[in-house]
Amino acid sequence: MSLLLCPPAVLAAVVSGLVFLGRALAAAGRGGLAHSLRGLAYVIAAGAAAMYAWGILYVAGAALVAEDGGADSSPIRSCRTGVEERDYRIDDYQIGWVPVRFVCHRSDGTTYDRAVPGYVNPALAGLVVTAVALAASARWADERARRP
Repeated sequence: MSLLLCPPAVLAAVVSGLVFLGRALAAAGRGGLAHSLRGLAYVIAAGAAAMYAWGILYVAGAALVAEDGGADSSPIRSCRTGVEERDYRIDDYQIGWVPVRFVCHRSDGTTYDRAVPGYVNPALAGLVVTAVALAASARWADERARRP
């Protein structure tokens, strides 16, 4: 079920990134500090959307491999660690949307993350925080400029 949500999530992230870039280009044509900060916030938000799409692509690839049946499908190939004693206890997986994760479950109750590179979620968090801070700064600069 969650595998079916991966392509729409990637499409939504890509479209959001393009919208943010378009708004950044529109803000760049205007002068002033507030417009510059707003434009930069849109560029950073586009980067966050691209990073989210990148992470979801990794998750979608791992889920496609996990759902592939056949002679070599047990234990789940996306969850294999290379240690046979641990790999034969793998019984399920789960997709996490925020943060972007592909979580493997073992029959003894332990879980571990696979497939998504370690830089995706920290970079995504940093980009989102930066975009929000720039947008707040743009709003503050706009309000300050409007004061008499």
